[in-house]
Amino acid sequence: MTIPETMLAVAHAGGGPLRLETIPTPKPGPDEVLIKVAYAGLNRADLVQRAGFYPPPAGAPQTMGLEVSGEVVAVGAEASRWSVGAQVCALLAGGGYAQYAAVHEGSVLPVPKGYDLERAAALPEAIITVFANVFETCGLQPGEAFLVHGGASGIGTTAIQMAKAQGATVFATAGDADKVALCGRLGAARAINYKTEDFEEIVREAGGVDVILDMVGGTYVQKNINILKERGRLVHIAFLQGSRVEVDLMRMMIKRATITGTTLRARANAEKAQLCARVLEKVWPWVEIGRVAPVIDRVFAFDEADAAHARMQSGAHAGKILLRVA
Repeated sequence: MTIPETMLAVAHAGGGPLRLETIPTPKPGPDEVLIKVAYAGLNRADLVQRAGFYPPPAGAPQTMGLEVSGEVVAVGAEASRWSVGAQVCALLAGGGYAQYAAVHEGSVLPVPKGYDLERAAALPEAIITVFANVFETCGLQPGEAFLVHGGASGIGTTAIQMAKAQGATVFATAGDADKVALCGRLGAARAINYKTEDFEEIVREAGGVDVILDMVGGTYVQKNINILKERGRLVHIAFLQGSRVEVDLMRMMIKRATITGTTLRARANAEKAQLCARVLEKVWPWVEIGRVAPVIDRVFAFDEADAAHARMQSGAHAGKILLRVA
């Protein structure tokens, strides 16, 4: 395959609309592969980057996009895990909204058996985020109780299924009746409409939870602490209501609870490679037998990135939003 010197990518600047722009095609480094992108996944982090508050790590492309699926079309001199022609999906530090993306070979995963490239594009960011935070940082165990906020989001729908597959009792919050019903179908024992119900009261009456995955912050922080069981674990991955809060930490001390937070994007290549290897071993079998599956909200054309962002910004979506690049 002849790889062109230039490619189309989604550009953003100065708060204006997203547009396609011609830029140089990346060349894979020694330990990288070059993927001809078929689909790119959207993540809320893309909106934050577009707003100017989440710059890419040093050395990463300035264009948005944290996950893709496609075909390997070139391999770096020191890369040995993948061959040209392999059908893959990948976790990126940036650059996914483009016709080609270069990525460290350790951040690449095979397309699961029975999957096409569209469904595969919805997997990497959500699954690896949930695995890193819920399974590794918080150590969710079979028989424990788990709560995820934003249960109808790409992360939330994945977290419900993965926690259920792990043998946990799952609680989830969502913002309307349809999203609550979706959470229930995916495996939540109790899905809570946070606009009409008090999740703190409901979870406390159920006995509390061992692990909470939170992307809301703000007023949720104290409520989360209140419903943690003894030695409970609360992990933050975003702060939609803000990261500056006043809380009573005495409850955390009494419960010997842990509050933490992580990001995925800026982790070292070696650490992300280890995460991908463990996801391949632990979670990919669940994906291939249907215990964990992506929920795809809508697929937009490559030149409709602005409309795709608008849908995500509105909060109307349930599951993943994708761009069809090729």
